[in-house]
Amino acid sequence: MRRNELPTPCYLISIPALEKNLRILKGVMDRTGCRILLAQKAFSMYALYPLLGRYLSGTAASGLFEAKLGWQEMGKENHIYSPAYREEEFDEILSYCGHIVFNSFEQIEKYRERVLDAGKSIGIRINPQCSTQEGHAIYDPCAPGSRLGVTRERFVPELLEGVEGIHFHTLCEQDAEDLKTTLDAVEDKFGEFLYRMKWVNFGGGHHITRPGYNIRLLEECICKIREKYQVTVYLEPGEAVALNAGILLTRVLDTFSQDGNIAILDTSAACHMPDVLEMPYRPPLAGSKEEGEYPYTYRLAGPTCLAGDVIGTYSFDHPLAGGEYLEFEDMAIYTMVKNNTFNGMCLPAIAVEREDGSCEVIKTFGYEDFRMRL
Repeated sequence: MRRNELPTPCYLISIPALEKNLRILKGVMDRTGCRILLAQKAFSMYALYPLLGRYLSGTAASGLFEAKLGWQEMGKENHIYSPAYREEEFDEILSYCGHIVFNSFEQIEKYRERVLDAGKSIGIRINPQCSTQEGHAIYDPCAPGSRLGVTRERFVPELLEGVEGIHFHTLCEQDAEDLKTTLDAVEDKFGEFLYRMKWVNFGGGHHITRPGYNIRLLEECICKIREKYQVTVYLEPGEAVALNAGILLTRVLDTFSQDGNIAILDTSAACHMPDVLEMPYRPPLAGSKEEGEYPYTYRLAGPTCLAGDVIGTYSFDHPLAGGEYLEFEDMAIYTMVKNNTFNGMCLPAIAVEREDGSCEVIKTFGYEDFRMRL
């Protein structure tokens, strides 16, 4: 099967592109001795976990279901962090995860003995109160009033009994310069406690596989913390694992003119690429340019009833026609994990593309997948 034979809409993951990212991440591990986990919140395509497991150290989870998926499908190190744990789920979480990161000392006091009795490692998430992001407060764990992580003011050293790790996550699609700035703040506020730890987790948001990322500085940061405090350093990127490793294949359903040219696609921003509305951002589209750069400009929109289900405005070197295929790029991450079936929209198929250009459909969805959620 080739691309033009795939059903639409369809997420198509490139095996060669994915492996390129994985080799970069494995190089960082080999040169620094750190351990890199897949943050499943960004990419949970478990059909590819055997491949990812050949390069990565394991998985990171945000809740019970991700923890179970990582344990079942990759079977390597499995870490979990949640702002708070559900009592009725905690014993099952313990059966899947070796590292349990807590968001507060209150949660540590509640669950400490159960974690230690199970022989698992306890971590505490800190908030260094060092914002390095601009324009996306919704993704900034250091924003004022953040519920994520313990600030130095609320840090209670007397309650560190049994705690082996410190975790922080402050970045979002950022370079190593921002990590260095964050580490300076972490050491300034929490450095005295790092000497008591066995591991430190730098969290995610590191855009390691992006062209131009400062890998050398990242490795210097890892080695400094590792050697100074004699700890194992973990990173848990999600986006960097599958960055630019997939597309969303879609077809044009209709075109018409109304305050400009409009093209209705068989894919929806609201249902299939929700970060377009949440971030917001304009996803790259193969063969297109910015508005007005090519002769034919269209506002691309989804088929739902939501007035704001608009993907963006793009220009083309030819007029679009019904049935034409379009390819939205960088659609492996934060897509299938965030899908929904609003308006009864069908979830996109999931497929892989190999080096020779051959494609295989891994999964398709239908009415029952919509019905079972209601």
